[in-house]
Amino acid sequence: MRLVYRYLLNQFLSTQLSLFGVLFLIVSMVFFIQLARMTASIEISLGDFFKLYSFMLPRILIFTMPLSFFISLTMTLHRLSRENESIVYFTLGFSPKLIARFFLRLAALFSAFGLVISLVFIPVAFVLQNNFIDFKKTQVKLNIKTGEFGQKFMDWLIFVEEENNGVYQNIIMYRPVKNLNEKEFFIIAKQGILERKQQNLSFKLINANVYNFEQNQTVYAGHFEDMIINTLISSDIDSKKFYEYYSDLNTNDKRAKEFVIYTLIALFPLASTLFALSFGIVTYRYDKGNAYLGIFLVIGLYFGALSLFYKPPFVAVALIFLSAFLASFVLFKRKILNRY
Repeated sequence: MRLVYRYLLNQFLSTQLSLFGVLFLIVSMVFFIQLARMTASIEISLGDFFKLYSFMLPRILIFTMPLSFFISLTMTLHRLSRENESIVYFTLGFSPKLIARFFLRLAALFSAFGLVISLVFIPVAFVLQNNFIDFKKTQVKLNIKTGEFGQKFMDWLIFVEEENNGVYQNIIMYRPVKNLNEKEFFIIAKQGILERKQQNLSFKLINANVYNFEQNQTVYAGHFEDMIINTLISSDIDSKKFYEYYSDLNTNDKRAKEFVIYTLIALFPLASTLFALSFGIVTYRYDKGNAYLGIFLVIGLYFGALSLFYKPPFVAVALIFLSAFLASFVLFKRKILNRY
């Protein structure tokens, strides 16, 4: 009996590790793109970039580990069925119930580790990431290239014609509207000087004309000999504990959705194990099975449900998980237990 369990585990782990590596690289590339957008407004080194990437590792793991578990288990059992090994197990008295119990215990370990990642490591990583980015913003340097469009100074789009010894010549600045109660501003200045005082980053403009826009009409605000645009960069460090991260999930929709998504993804191995057995175990001589179709259907329905329903969060987690687990049990009983 132990030899059979060991053989099944070895077969599963060989598929799991190879698939996990592929998924990990794919998801990492997606997060690398997200990092590139996130760091577009701050100046970081290569070491800082990989430090930010390390803060994203818990999210990468929570997406890749449960998916690779379900897909690997289905494909392992399907391969063993194709080679008629599963039929040999059943002939020798090794029932599907024993296989189900073994992999449910393994799935429980994966889900427990996933819950630790989703409820502990992800909140900590979010806080560390936000603190790191806020700190880097306090170290920001104005690196404006002359004669180029599309450059930014905080919330302002800026164009500079020339620069001589830290003095910028012929400056054009534009601040678009972000909120309904804000106004668009357009500034044309002869000269500008960057000044820094503690957490204040300011741009002193000399001989500037200011315009704002209201209801699609341009309004001339006035002419200024000296004008300073101040930007306060917060250097406060968020010291929130991991158990406080989800404290407002009943009132914060974003936090509630994160909680439901990460928790249900962590529970996916436990919810999908019997699905994997139902699609993976087949009598290959008479029934080729629909393993690939089953994989896509289970992943699509489960992840679709956790993306749509997140209120109230605890009820959503319980209902989606229990519905998936009961559906897998019914399918496993009808398709496997009644046949083998």
